[in-house]
Amino acid sequence: MQIPGFDYQRVPVADGVALNVAVGGSGSPIVLLHGFPQTHLMWRHVAADLAGDHTVLCPDLRGYGDSGKPADPTGLAYAKRTMAADVVALAKALGHDRFALAGHDRGALVAIRAGLDHPDAITHLASLDVLPTLDSWEVLHGVRAAVAFHLYLMAQPPGLPEELIGAAPDAFFGHFLDAWAGTADAIPADVRAAYLRASREAVPSIVADYRASATVDIEHDTADRQAGNQLHMPVTVLQQDWGAALGFEAAEIWRAWAPEVDHRTTGAGHFMAEEAPAEVLKAIRELLAR
Repeated sequence: MQIPGFDYQRVPVADGVALNVAVGGSGSPIVLLHGFPQTHLMWRHVAADLAGDHTVLCPDLRGYGDSGKPADPTGLAYAKRTMAADVVALAKALGHDRFALAGHDRGALVAIRAGLDHPDAITHLASLDVLPTLDSWEVLHGVRAAVAFHLYLMAQPPGLPEELIGAAPDAFFGHFLDAWAGTADAIPADVRAAYLRASREAVPSIVADYRASATVDIEHDTADRQAGNQLHMPVTVLQQDWGAALGFEAAEIWRAWAPEVDHRTTGAGHFMAEEAPAEVLKAIRELLAR
């Protein structure tokens, strides 16, 4: 499936890895990064609107969709630092040294890392429904961990997670598409089938992405926290009010990383760009006006 009106390219970014990217519109550039277990298609509504006055780039992250899926012998191939470098290289290859960046879920973690590692390239940053990696592990423990069992499963050493998920991939990935949706019709049947097909073909790389978040990504976040590194470009965060349910203050956590953050909560479900695209568009457009 494709986003209507967008052109598709495969762009080499690093170490023989090429990203599948949908490109549309004209004007100042913005890159939109998808979450789990999705592909760039999750942005189809938002991207079509933004393309009216922006150049919009919607890639599949490495390891997802139709992008390259390198093996991960060192544990670094799916570090968010590596994936953020992909995004900067992609934009540069398409003629954009500076660009706005919005990410959802896994894509938001990549966007945060891009903002920390490449502050001169990122003009504005939007994060949808996630906490920075280090903070996620700090709050999702004990009984709270029950809502994030997949994090702990995919953090295990290579072998077991891949075998378990690979034995029933549609059941595994479909669980999250159903459980995290705010409405039953949030993801149409054809799009859901596309997500399942893409995820089914990417079990090792998706697990490697999550495993990195339990290892090397924590190391990188910890180093930034100790060094006092922060996000100084305009930042908007839009997320469900799951912090209240789990006993932490999400806005306070975010202010430690982005002192001037515009933190907003939404009544939409996790897949908000598909469930409430008008609300997501409003947040992004207001961010871009800052």
